[in-house]
Amino acid sequence: MNSLFVRAVIAFLALPGMVAFVVPLVVITAPAQRTLVQPWGLVPVALGLLVLALTVREFYVAGRGTLAPWSPPVTLVTSGLYRFSRNPMYLGVLLILAGWAIVFWSPALAVYAASVAIAVHLRVLLHEEPFLARTQPDAWTAYRLRVRRWF
Repeated sequence: MNSLFVRAVIAFLALPGMVAFVVPLVVITAPAQRTLVQPWGLVPVALGLLVLALTVREFYVAGRGTLAPWSPPVTLVTSGLYRFSRNPMYLGVLLILAGWAIVFWSPALAVYAASVAIAVHLRVLLHEEPFLARTQPDAWTAYRLRVRRWF
């Protein structure tokens, strides 16, 4: 098994795994709160998981890197779902979080999802986009002009 694949799996478990699965389970602490109130909320959870898996794969295959800041892709990823959104991985995580809030009909999870959305947006604006403008200026400029930030 190559080391990039191992780093990709660890990054997946450490980052979106914690944000989208572990923290929501901690927020819903009492077993009674873990009752599926709105099972149709599993649809956005499943869709978000699919989006997340496809984007992590794209980082690994096309970008030759991981989603982790300590092992990022070596080339700008503009294929797959990245043809439609510059941040589909974050959209996948937010779909999962919205789904959990619906499934458990939880105001606390809805506030958590909204907080993550704000934090992600600020991270993109203040860190990721300036980083790409510095490290891959030509590719980033062309991509930024062609693909919208979110939708």
